[in-house]
Amino acid sequence: MYFKESIKYFIVLIFMNVFIFTTKADTNAKGDPIVIIEENISNKNIEPLEQIYSPITSHHTIQDVAPIESLWPKLNAGYKMNTKPSKKGLKRLKKYENWYKKRPDYINRMMIRANKYLYYVYLEVQKRNMPMEIALLPMIESAYNPLAKSRAKAVGMWQFIPSTGRLYGLKQDWWRDERRNIVESTDSALDYLEKLYGEFGTWELALAAYNCGEGRVARTQKRNKRNKRGTDFYSLNLPMETRNYVPKLLAVRNIMQDPEKYGLTIMDIPFQPYFETVEVPDKIDTELSARLAEISLEEFQLLNPEHKRPIMKSVHGAHSILLPVSAVTTFNKNLFEHNKPLSSWKVYKPKKGETLKGVAKKFKIDWKILAKVNQVRSKRTFRKRSILLIPNNNAIGTSFPSSGGGIIDYDTIVTHRVSRGETLSHISIRYNVSVKDIKEFNELRTSRIIIGDVLDIPK
Repeated sequence: MYFKESIKYFIVLIFMNVFIFTTKADTNAKGDPIVIIEENISNKNIEPLEQIYSPITSHHTIQDVAPIESLWPKLNAGYKMNTKPSKKGLKRLKKYENWYKKRPDYINRMMIRANKYLYYVYLEVQKRNMPMEIALLPMIESAYNPLAKSRAKAVGMWQFIPSTGRLYGLKQDWWRDERRNIVESTDSALDYLEKLYGEFGTWELALAAYNCGEGRVARTQKRNKRNKRGTDFYSLNLPMETRNYVPKLLAVRNIMQDPEKYGLTIMDIPFQPYFETVEVPDKIDTELSARLAEISLEEFQLLNPEHKRPIMKSVHGAHSILLPVSAVTTFNKNLFEHNKPLSSWKVYKPKKGETLKGVAKKFKIDWKILAKVNQVRSKRTFRKRSILLIPNNNAIGTSFPSSGGGIIDYDTIVTHRVSRGETLSHISIRYNVSVKDIKEFNELRTSRIIIGDVLDIPK
């Protein structure tokens, strides 16, 4: 019973998409399209800090909770990037100020996300005596979304590409991608930016190198020196997205510093930690962790987005997760009292040449379920060092994710026989399912279908 209930939540984490989230196309600062996964939160639900944290009013007694201090005055006091932009740079800055000014809903959604992380990033930037503009950088990289990803395979709040992530110690394997880890990616991003500042001497150039690569900036500087031109950021003929990069960040800074000037209201963020690090056993299910903390799986995911599987596993013994400060005591108490297995999954390493259907038969599991759980094709033949997750019981009725987001419920599949003149687009409209989901579920390599084909339609 526990397994059937929990597996419905486990599978959701494979692609970091859940039903209450919607995806929104956007771009990071490099101009690459990214997927922003946003909570469906209406602006009407945004409460001021005073309502959320119940500060003292005139009729409160001295025993009541003191008012919560706001983060913004401290963060705004730490800006240090005061180099005067060129005329073209100033023009770009004004363009982005106007862009954000016209999008208050976008700003609000970004602030709701940043509320979880900005206090932590502020402290880390402050420790290194870096300009506080750096704490705003994830706003233009990912809109402060740790689940953001680009076509260039950059992911996380700081939009690390795989190679740079590995260079700065962010591990990426079958189990996890530390480019999405809130703490690790922040530490690596600040390490990288400090290194670039040491190399180029100004934060404008360091940010440009962060965006387009240090080699590109260095080569452009050398070219300008040969031509007896300036070598500062505003004098370099860099890619357009890089020339926009610093002005865009400065536009965000100006708005955060004086939102009323732009007709905006910025959600207040408390000057206190949102999350805390908690140690957990070397192997524990993700959904169980959320349940023990008595928080939603979505909340857990947004604090621990690096985990790619329904089970969190460490080869080095106990490891850490992040939990809301208010949930830590509850989690520790419930974990101490929990007397059932901490995982409903078995890790299996197939032998070279073993097939998915062979493994499914070995464990008496429906091969379709095994394929969906592990996001592999039915005709897969395994190589050395492959890994499969085997559920403890046959998971009929389990929900599965599709790569485009959303959930496929294996219990509610209908079949459709292709008729003359039909296309996948026609079928997707009829059943309100995306073409991408139909292709994935039926393992179609192209959109070509033939009269008489039978398709399984997930609903």
